[in-house]
Amino acid sequence: MYSETCILYLEKVIFDSLKSCRLNITAFIARRIAFNQQKSFSRFVIRLSIAATIISVTVMILTLTFASGFQKTISQKVFSFWGHVRIQSYYSARVAIAEETPIGRSDSVTGLKAIYPEIKTVQAFATKNAILKTAETIEGVLFKGVEKDYDFSNLQKFLVEGHWISFTDSGYSNEINLSAYTASLLKLKVNDQVLIYFIQPGAPPRPRKLTVAGIYKTGIEEYDKLIAIGDLKLIQRLNNWSPDQIGGYEIFLHDYDKMREVAEDIVPNIPVGLQSNSIKDIYPSIFDWLALQNKTILIVLAIMIGIAILNLITCLLILVLERTRMIGMLKALGARNFTIRRIFLIHGAIITVTGLFFGNLCGLLIALIQEKTGFIKLPEDAYYIDQAAVDIVWWQILAVNLGTFLVCFLVLLIPTIIVKKVQPIKAIQFR
Repeated sequence: MYSETCILYLEKVIFDSLKSCRLNITAFIARRIAFNQQKSFSRFVIRLSIAATIISVTVMILTLTFASGFQKTISQKVFSFWGHVRIQSYYSARVAIAEETPIGRSDSVTGLKAIYPEIKTVQAFATKNAILKTAETIEGVLFKGVEKDYDFSNLQKFLVEGHWISFTDSGYSNEINLSAYTASLLKLKVNDQVLIYFIQPGAPPRPRKLTVAGIYKTGIEEYDKLIAIGDLKLIQRLNNWSPDQIGGYEIFLHDYDKMREVAEDIVPNIPVGLQSNSIKDIYPSIFDWLALQNKTILIVLAIMIGIAILNLITCLLILVLERTRMIGMLKALGARNFTIRRIFLIHGAIITVTGLFFGNLCGLLIALIQEKTGFIKLPEDAYYIDQAAVDIVWWQILAVNLGTFLVCFLVLLIPTIIVKKVQPIKAIQFR
């Protein structure tokens, strides 16, 4: 009994050793083929295939980081001026007009921040159509009124000169912020005075003289040509509103991806007659345009993965044909088809992993350099930004790597089918 147990144990050890040896042999042969130093056509093809994989992965990573950065940057510019969710009267939300129907201040709206942790700030605003006039020219604007506690940190990155308007404890501020576009047309600089005429329905325009406190630039033509920022109290006085009447509320969130969810969730907690909408629903055109970028991303990814696959298939086909005599000799020595196929599978995996590694290295390096230096410039009038924006989303990078490796590994099975059809005698005589 003891001897039989020993024999079974020895057989298991020998079997495991042979199995390990077989695995080591296939990996050894695959590495020798992959890192062959002899000058041959297959060596050139292998390097070409690795280079193509590196380029494909690099382009895919840059496409994702640049497209994500572009969408995020443009979206943040829109959100900076209008918030993520807007609360207005039902009439103002349903009718496409610039000026709002006034609503009363509501503690239930300002108290939403305590109920919903997603909300960062809740701020009052109002807008009014106006005309800016200098001695030489006039220009129409949408005067946006804000309050003393307005958080200008969202807009700070757009300020190019001067400061944001200062508020007074009594009365209204006599300052105004203009865009660089408007200031250039009117030939105005910081501390210059400008005459502004507010449009009054059914009445003559009411003029006010304001001082240019600061100049901003967003790069979004629709905003730079239209918006001027001033004191909400001025709009209240011009419209004969009480201090408790405003145009609406802007809600800023910690995560803008939740804007539609929050806009729906807060409805039961706002007064009757008010309506909440996400900015994507109020200004759908710009966000629909941004959504089109996703189709471009998918097209580029498909093309790059296709290039990597074709190069890998071509490389392995050439390699299998060039190693036909080696395949015949291995079969003559007793190697099974699966063992030989595994050699080429490992070899293909080496090419894929090498391409992925250096592709990630190149792609992320270029993205980081662009983020630090901004050496890739863009025409701002066409793209709303003056340089390619970068946003590295790590789950996207991981998905590219896993997806590319999985697809390439499945494709690797195609050329190795030839191995089954190779006959030892003909293969050894093959030249």
